[in-house]
Parts: sequence; C-alpha cells; structure tokens
Amino acid sequence: MARHERLVSRLGGLITERPGTVVLVFLAVTLLFASGLGGTGTEAGTGQFTEDVPAERALDDVESRFGPRIELADTGSTQLIQRGENVLVREELLRMLALQERVLDREKLYATEADSAAAIVARTIDPEADTTAEQRATIEGASDREVREAVRENADNPAFTGQLSEDFNAESATASATIGTLTHELPGGVSETTGNDADSPMTPIQVEVETMAERTPGEIQVFGSGIVAGKFQTIIEDSLAIVVPAAVILLLVFLIVAYRDPIDLAIGLLALAMTVVWTFGFMGLAGIPFTQMLISVPVLLLAVGIDFGIHVINRYREERTTTASVTAAMERTTDQLLVAFVLVIGTTVVGFGANYTSSLQPIRDFGLVAALGIAFTFLIFGVFMPALKVLTDRWRAERPIPAFSSDPLGEEGSALGRVLPVGVGIARRAPLAFLVVVVVSAGALGVYGSEVDTSFDDDDFLPPEEQPGYVEYLPAELRPAEPQVTGTMNYLEETFPQGQEGTVIVYLEGQLRENHALESIHRAGEDPPPTVIREGRSADSESILTVIDRYAARNEEFAALVERNDRDGNGVPDQNLELVYDELYASPFEEQARQYITEDYRAAQVEYAVEGDAAQEEVTGDARELEERHRLAATATGEVVVFDAVADVIFESAVRSLALALAATGAFLVAGYWVVARRPSLGVVNLLPIAVAICALAGTMRYAGIPFNALTATILSVSIGLGVDYTVHVVHRFVDELDTGVDALAALDRTIRGTGGALTGSMLTTVAGMGVLVLAITPILGQFGLLLSISILYAYLASILVLPSALVVWARVA
Repeated sequence: MARHERLVSRLGGLITERPGTVVLVFLAVTLLFASGLGGTGTEAGTGQFTEDVPAERALDDVESRFGPRIELADTGSTQLIQRGENVLVREELLRMLALQERVLDREKLYATEADSAAAIVARTIDPEADTTAEQRATIEGASDREVREAVRENADNPAFTGQLSEDFNAESATASATIGTLTHELPGGVSETTGNDADSPMTPIQVEVETMAERTPGEIQVFGSGIVAGKFQTIIEDSLAIVVPAAVILLLVFLIVAYRDPIDLAIGLLALAMTVVWTFGFMGLAGIPFTQMLISVPVLLLAVGIDFGIHVINRYREERTTTASVTAAMERTTDQLLVAFVLVIGTTVVGFGANYTSSLQPIRDFGLVAALGIAFTFLIFGVFMPALKVLTDRWRAERPIPAFSSDPLGEEGSALGRVLPVGVGIARRAPLAFLVVVVVSAGALGVYGSEVDTSFDDDDFLPPEEQPGYVEYLPAELRPAEPQVTGTMNYLEETFPQGQEGTVIVYLEGQLRENHALESIHRAGEDPPPTVIREGRSADSESILTVIDRYAARNEEFAALVERNDRDGNGVPDQNLELVYDELYASPFEEQARQYITEDYRAAQVEYAVEGDAAQEEVTGDARELEERHRLAATATGEVVVFDAVADVIFESAVRSLALALAATGAFLVAGYWVVARRPSLGVVNLLPIAVAICALAGTMRYAGIPFNALTATILSVSIGLGVDYTVHVVHRFVDELDTGVDALAALDRTIRGTGGALTGSMLTTVAGMGVLVLAITPILGQFGLLLSISILYAYLASILVLPSALVVWARVA
C-alpha cells in the first residue's frame, strides 16, 4: 500500500472508529473562530484599491505639501444643489444664503467659506457685502429688478455661470438649478471620530448639513465625499441583505432535492454554517476588513461546500447499495473521495491564492480569504461531515426512524442517467476529431476574448440610478434605499456640464529657483493635447504663474518686478525667480502661492482642466505627454490618472494570476497523479477541459461587454480553481474504474453515470448559489456572480462532453 493510501486509510479509520471525538474537536475549533466574528471591520469604495499605486502616492504628496484643493468635492467641500422653477429669483437666492449662513455659524461643522451664485449677485449689488450675513441682507433689501440686473451683469462671468445649470438664460435671468459650495477645514483628530472604516471625516458633517437642508424651504440637496462614503457602507449592507437570504433559500431548495433526507440536510447545513464561521472568524482574528469584494466569498464557500457535501453523501449512498455496514461504506467513501478532495482542494486553493500576487490589497485579501475558506471547506466536508454522518446513521439504526430516499443521483435507468453518457457516446465514435474541433474553437474564442476591456471607476461600486424591478417585491426589511448618490452624480453631469470638467495634476520636483523653471511650466501648456481644455492656444491651467498674474494685476510694484525679470517679454519671469517668490510670499496672495509652490521652492504643482467626458486612457495619455514636456522631474497624477493606473494594474493582475494558476495547477496535478496513480500525464488531461472553459469564458465576457474590473479580474484564476473540481472527480473515478480491469469506454460509462450525477447536482446548486450575486445592487458584484455561474456551467459541460474524449485518446496513447 502506497504512503498516501496508508494516510487516507488511517484518516478514514479515525472517522469511522472515533466519530464522536472528531465531531467534538471540530465544534471546539468552531467556537474558537466564532470569537473573531465581531472583529471584522468594513471598507468600501475605490480608495481601498489606490493606496499602493504610484500615481496615488504622487497625489498624496501633492495634497500633503500644498493642502487640499477646495475645487474638488472630496477634499473638505460640500455641494448644495438647489433646484426650482427659477433659482435666480430673490426668494431662492435668500434660501441658499440662509442655509449657508446657518452652516457657517455651526462651529462643529468646521465650515470656513461659502460660495454660490447668490453670493455673486449680492456682491454685484453691494461690493462691500463680504460675509454671508451681509450678502443675505443685501438680497433682502434689493428689488426684483436689481436682482435681475445683477444676474444679467454676470452673464459672461465664468465664476457665476459655472454654478448654474445649462439652461441658464441671461435675458430672462432664469435657471432651473445652481450649485453652492461650503469649504470645511477639519482639525486633527476628526477622522478618528467617525467610527466606521467606510466613512470619511466628512460623513457626519455632511449628514448634519443634509438634515439642515431638509428643514429649509425649497429644494436643496446636499452632496459630497462624505455622503458618497456613507452610501458605500450602506451598499455593502443592502447587498448582503439581498444576496445571503436569496442564496440560502435557493441552496436549501437544491439541497432538499439532492439529499432528500432531513437528517442529511441538517448535517449539510451545519457544515455550511461552520465553513462560514471559520472563514469570517479568521478574518476577524487576523484583522482583515470586510470589503465589497468579499461579499462573494460566503456564496463561493456555500457553493463549494455543497459540491463536497453532495459528493460525500452520493458516494456513501452508492456504497450502501452494496454493503449494509455504515463503517465499511464510509471507509470506502473516504478512501475514494479524500484523495480526489485533496487534488481538488489543492488546485482550488492555487486558483484562488493566485490572486494574492496582485499589487492591489483588496484583491490580495480576496485571494487569501477565499483560499483559506476553501481549505476550511475541505476539512469540514472531508472529515467532520463523514464523522457526523457515521454518528447519525448509527443512531438511526438503533431507533425506529422512517427511511427516506437514499438512492444516489444519476443511477442507471434514471432520466439523468440516460442523458449523462452523451459525451461517452462521442468518445466512442470520434474522440480525436471531436477534440480537434473543440481545441480550434476554444482557441478562436480565446483570441476573441483577449480584447476584453478593463474598467475601474466609482460607477463599478455604486448601484444603478433606477432599482431593478425585483426590488419592489422584496420585504420592506430587505428593500435597499433609493440609490440617490448615483442619481445625483448623473444629474450633475447632465445639468452642469460646464462645471464637470476633470482635472489632472503634474507634480514637479527640482530647483524652481533656476531661471528656466517658470518658462518650462509656461511652454508645457502651449498647444496642449486633445483632451486638455484650451484658453486660446494654451492649456486651461492653474499654477504659480496664475498667482503671479493675479497679484501683478493688483499690485503695480509687483507687476514692475515681474516685467524687469522677464527678458523675452512674454509675461513670464525668467531670472531672479527667488526674489519674485519672496515678494509673493510676503503679499496677501501668500496662501494662494502655497497652493502651487512649496516654501523651499523645490516642489510645485500644475493643475490642467480636461474634458470631463473623455475616456480615462485618453486623459492619462495626454497627462503623460504634459509630464514629459516639463524640464523638472514631473509626475502626472489626479483622480483620472490614478483610476487609469488601477485599471492597468487590474489587467496585469488578471493575466498574472491566470498564468500562475494554470502553471501551478498543472504542476500540482501532474505531481498529484504521479503520487496517486503513477500516471502524471493525467494532470495534463485534467487541464484540457478547463482551458477550453476559460477560453469560452473570455469570449463570453467580450461578447457580453463585461470588462475586467476590481472583482471580475479574479474570475479567470478563480474559474480554474472551481472548474478543476469537476475534472478531478471524473478523472479520479475513471482511474478507479480502470484499475478494476475494464476497458476505457466501460470505465468512462461507469464514471459518468456514477460521478456525473453528483457533478450535475453540484453544478445546479453552485450555479444557482453563485447566480444570486446577480441580485446584488452593485454592478461589480452582479457581473462577478454571472461570470461565476457561466464558468461553472462551462466547466461542467467540458467535464461531461470534452473530458471523455480526452481520456479515450489518453488511454490509446498512454
């Protein structure tokens, strides 16, 4: 007897001889892991993916050295979106100013500045109205005619029109919407008081402003990074509230059909519950946060657990048809299945664990948690479940409990048993020709699928603006909140296109005292790339040059200084730059200067306005071009550049994890079949159907327009891990049947009729269980669930239809 056979036999003996001890040990470990369930925090949104990206580090440097840019809504800014028949009439202007004034008066909201179209109108009427209270008083004392004239006077003022909806009409002084802003300066320590990893420091502030807005007459909606961050957490909770009950109900139905015995059903459900407790208990003990990506893990574990459970019960029932002994039947079951389970679990862990090579932390966490969860599943269903089954069957044998159905799935003579051998029929007639057609077709699908798009955006994590139709049929307790964030973002893009310009930043490091420094910044913006917005022949940009121009327009002495040090007369100083900077830092424009150049004059930033609807890759390419134009060391960054960089990393992760999973799985199977059966070439045969399924899946992704995103990037390697489960069970059973002395076709027929039934039940439960992710309210989870279900279906079909022909060809040449 080989060493692995002795180990399996010893473990099988432990399961049948001391089942009570085995069960107690597993229950004790479950209690240990249960202590970690409350220690799992949460993370959500796109920020978790950008932490280790170089462009994000550059953006962090910019914000740490120059402070937050108040123009961006996620850096201490709150947007007040006012709608109405005409938001430029006196009453609506007063409502905006009154709300801003109340927020400014609330010390705990840390609001320091307010801006709005109403404020501009007030300052036009009374240039001395500097504070919000003075502006409100000015509008209150103005006539309707004065207000209309002030609106018309600002018709060409970008600062005014940029805050108004696209339907602004200067002649009639009307607009249906406007955006006011509040700037917040958060003191140290505020971020530690939010109490939720998914929230930003702005969340409690903007929630309070939202409450104040609801008490204000008219229609004013609050929006900002804090509102979005809070919704990300809600999305996780809403998705779990829909997905988990749906998965449980569907899986329960399939388990009832598969087990057809209430005691076996109870054993299966207990084992599934233990799998989830072990996995998430480990997360809590290890301090791994729960993210949107990990919502799929419990569904994966349930699906794989059900697969293992059906195989154990089905094989045990097969053995009980030939022997009345519980002990003998379970020993034969474990002798056969534990070896297959080890092969399955090894390849599945490799498939999931391959994602741990990603440079994105959430994908690494997904790979680690899923791989460990699969390992836990093997232990629970491979050891605990058989031990508990032995205990219950012995207990039942001693009591007058009515017998329930114990027939194995797919037995000969059943409807399923007549359908399953289709692949065997093909293998009997023309296996080689069939394999050639399949391989060529799979290759074509793989080439077609190689052009799958890559995506990374906030929209991947947010629900659609309109909820799916099934939501209205859910119980009120499970019904998710209306997706206001998505609707608001779409409204802003549609209503304020002129205010939805994007921004890219070029971060400069070097000696800015050199005479060429400012000329380099100036020349980099000449004749800008296509997606960069122009002002004349130059880029629309903000930099230290902008501040110099503003101060020069206000101060004649500074203007003269700039002119004296501008040798070529183009308005840009090109000598004595340190003196120019010193004068700027000693002026009222010091704070503005600090936004664009550091006090040691060794770092600067240039902000370029770009088209808001341009593709990420196009904007990033143009940002890189601007970066290369600068003479100083330059790094392009900004949200668009960071997101595009993450999209590139996602694609690299998908390719790398696929290659690693294929190579490692192949090596593991070759070694495994050499140890188990001294037939290493069977490892290669195992991979053929999986390669076919992967190519078909990639082609399906492109055809359906499903891109690689933060979660679907894992699908190819995950599909290898899950798909090998089907091929391993078929090949391992085939080897067992072949060793009895029958020919290859007879061995295949027995294999498909015996194992094929369990595989079919497993496929149906797995597809249904993973398919419930389609019900999740976020696109990223729905796409992942759909692809998982398709990948399992393809793996099953390949195992039943393609693998028999591959095994026949192998038997002929081996």
